[in-house]
Amino acid sequence: MIGFRGIKKEHQKTHVIFGVEPTGHFWLSLAYFLTAKGYDFVLVNPMHVKKTKELDDNSPTKNDTKDARVIAQLIKDGRYSVPNLLDGIYAELREGVKLRDQLIQQLMITEGRIQNHIQRYFPEFFDVFKDWEGKAALCTLRNFPFPSQIKEMTSEEVLAKWKQEVNRGVGIKRATKLIEAAKKSIGIQIGIKFAKRELDYLLDQYELYKEQLGQLDKDLEALVVTIPGAKEMINIQGLGPTTVALFFAEVGDITKYSHPQQLVNLAGLSLREHSSGKFKGQTKITKRGRSRLRRALYLAIRPLVAHNPTFKALHQYYTKRPDRPLKKQQSLIALCCKLLRVLFVIGQKQCEFDGSKLLRGLPQIDSLQAA
Repeated sequence: MIGFRGIKKEHQKTHVIFGVEPTGHFWLSLAYFLTAKGYDFVLVNPMHVKKTKELDDNSPTKNDTKDARVIAQLIKDGRYSVPNLLDGIYAELREGVKLRDQLIQQLMITEGRIQNHIQRYFPEFFDVFKDWEGKAALCTLRNFPFPSQIKEMTSEEVLAKWKQEVNRGVGIKRATKLIEAAKKSIGIQIGIKFAKRELDYLLDQYELYKEQLGQLDKDLEALVVTIPGAKEMINIQGLGPTTVALFFAEVGDITKYSHPQQLVNLAGLSLREHSSGKFKGQTKITKRGRSRLRRALYLAIRPLVAHNPTFKALHQYYTKRPDRPLKKQQSLIALCCKLLRVLFVIGQKQCEFDGSKLLRGLPQIDSLQAA
């Protein structure tokens, strides 16, 4: 702090802007600290630093001194952005969503390890059970997961164990099929003692992650409905509270935005084109934005197209219009942008979703509404 004040006095400046290149998470605590102290804090795009570091010396050399000079020059030229530092309920949502992603990742890893275990010790297991998470399948994995154990049992004993967990859906035929599969199994037959302990630990972890994820989703839903406009967003047919929580966790306070295109740019869904002279390349999205927001929108638009009449009609129009019809994937991306605009308006005005306004002015409007 002493250093920058001395420089400011030496050069007779009255205002200081702190700027950094946001690589990793290291800049975040500094940003909150300086912002709380009332200083201006800005970010320089790392891609801009990389592309402009050779302008002055025509050298790809990289070091801290050169990077600082390049960052300062970019800030002086006004090529920076002000970070959207969330606080309050929006900061809580972002942390909750980050935790949710971590839980889902751990859940997927644990599920893969369980299936790996089954494939090694009892590969014929999936000939009897389609889903290892079914009640009878879980009962088998908990009590007698190895062929050497199952072969020593009768069909009645297997069924009696299942009936302790499952009321219906299993019978003597499936128990007999399990025993026959165990007798013909080619699974590993050594290291059974600690393999059983490994499987028990994995199943315990999986159940714990599922329980934590369910509780976290309830807490996120209870938190997000307190935001103005969130209830109206959740009321959209096919849009769940988790998606709305993801939206606010990435966007923050919707009232800080003046135009929906800002949200489109934030999600990296704005279009880019490569053309030169008579050559015109393919138009694609930039993907320069918040990838978590872009993924949440894409995962949300698929059930909307399937279950929401308005988005289903728009998807049909985009893909079947006579003039420049879109491919299905292109249509989904276009509808992601449309959804962002809908959420922007609802967040600004706290109004209910009206699908007829989205279809207004489109050709074939009558047939679309009928569909």
